[in-house]
Amino acid sequence: MDELLKDTDTGTGPGTDDGVGSLVQELFDARDDRLPYLTHQQETVTRGELRERVARQAAIFAGYGIGPGSTVGLRTPPSFTQIEVLLALWRLGAQVLLLDFRLKPPEVAALRTTCRPQFMVSAGSNVRATFGFRSEHEIVTERLRPGRPATTAHRLVQFSSGSTGRPKVIGRTARSLIAEVDRFAGIAGIPGAPGMPVEGDRLLLLSSTAHSFGLVAGLLYSLAAGVSVVFTPRVSARDILRTALEHRVTALFGVPTHFELLAAATDPPALPDLRVAVSGGEIMPPRVAARFAEQYGLTVGEAYGTTESGIVTIDIGGTLRPSVGRPAPGVQIRERRGELYVALDESPYLFGSGGAQYADGWLRTRDRATVDATGAVLVHGRADSLVVVGGLKVDLTEVENVLREHPAVDQAVLVHEDVTEAYVAVAAGAGRPSAEDLSRWCRERLADYKVPRVIRLLESLPRTSNGKLVRRAATLQAALAGEA
Repeated sequence: MDELLKDTDTGTGPGTDDGVGSLVQELFDARDDRLPYLTHQQETVTRGELRERVARQAAIFAGYGIGPGSTVGLRTPPSFTQIEVLLALWRLGAQVLLLDFRLKPPEVAALRTTCRPQFMVSAGSNVRATFGFRSEHEIVTERLRPGRPATTAHRLVQFSSGSTGRPKVIGRTARSLIAEVDRFAGIAGIPGAPGMPVEGDRLLLLSSTAHSFGLVAGLLYSLAAGVSVVFTPRVSARDILRTALEHRVTALFGVPTHFELLAAATDPPALPDLRVAVSGGEIMPPRVAARFAEQYGLTVGEAYGTTESGIVTIDIGGTLRPSVGRPAPGVQIRERRGELYVALDESPYLFGSGGAQYADGWLRTRDRATVDATGAVLVHGRADSLVVVGGLKVDLTEVENVLREHPAVDQAVLVHEDVTEAYVAVAAGAGRPSAEDLSRWCRERLADYKVPRVIRLLESLPRTSNGKLVRRAATLQAALAGEA
């Protein structure tokens, strides 16, 4: 990958592929085409077979006029199809807006309005009835008007909640993706320590392929390293364990929710081939890590990163808990006023969505953290309205804004401790909605993982002496008890 990294330094402008087409070619050329790459149940796709599928998809997309600098929204469920289409679009040099399939139509419409892609590639009919991973999906390609071509060299665009409720639009260049793949390769090469999966390993990937860790550490690194990626048909302890045994998986990547499922399994089978397990997305609760180790005799590692930067720190063997590990190779960090900053060559934010979060070569993660003398990072939680639910970031402000749009709601405050709770004040003169009504309202407008677990209705919400809404759970609970 180092030679390719040199090549990408000479991109010729925002409308060119900036090396992303070469990135796809290099990932395929790195290993033998006969090696298995993707496996789901009894179906296995080799690297060579995937290469042919990607070429066919690219030819079809080229017929629509997609080429270097085209902007394409991609929204498909987890599947071989999702991977084929993403690589095919990159092969053509397109800028891909990778949308989580769990987003609801109003959320997708808002992102399309902001980014104005020229094309939309979506899963076809009967998708709503699907559950879990499938090998293939029919796809539909739609030309959108008015759309605008890429104005920057970013070729992967993702979205993350912002402190104002407006999603941040985050771009990654081919160079950035290559550098992250190389970082994971560097971790794999550290002698005397548990490392990343290598050629011959079978990785059970539970992390979302629409998000950074699952996409780069799971898919792109595995393609470069010759690792076979295995998927489970459904995310349940029973299906995960059956898949792990059937395919003799040697590595497992997921979020704490997955490890909690496995830790709670009754009389689980031994997994003698499993040598490495890594959790990303959110901090692993110590009780879950301890229970998993007790059940399976393997300590779960920690990976910490951001959508903007990719991997920041990692502790593959989980030996440094409660820290999230030391910086990955090539990553520079610093602690400033109790918050963690990561060095980046350029701002990753598009359409002015990042605010002041990037300045003077440093990304402010908004995570409260301390760094010890060895470089190990201990994360203490968020410094803003972002929380993590099931490994996915949720902006409480965004959810509050959706609740306030309900005609019967005057004010709403969200708090998150073990679960996300909403405290809602009903507007004067409006009919009193039920908690079920408000939950349904949210589900129609937000991805399911963003919907508050509990909604509590009050006559009014407590405020501070200067009129600001109180966001302390204890105070809100006391107000609820007082009204009762």
